[in-house]
Amino acid sequence: MLERRLREDGAEVTFVLPPDVPPGPVSVVGDFNDWQPGVHTLEPRQDGRRAVTVELPSATVQSFRYLAAGDYWFNDESAADSEGSNSRLHT
Repeated sequence: MLERRLREDGAEVTFVLPPDVPPGPVSVVGDFNDWQPGVHTLEPRQDGRRAVTVELPSATVQSFRYLAAGDYWFNDESAADSEGSNSRLHT
């Protein structure tokens, strides 16, 4: 799930996943972090879900995917768009 908060100079996007699906550590990788795993690792929230917030420039399109333990790549079903095997996010 994606949570968005617009700002004057861009957007804050929070990537949110359930507490244990998939199990183990998960990071979000994409254009905004040069597809580097571990840069944006989801952390537990008080409600049990895992999340990480990324600041993005406005009026851009960012491709991304999640990477879980065991080299398991997956998309965000709440993303409005996709490109090939990647989810896409419009800011």
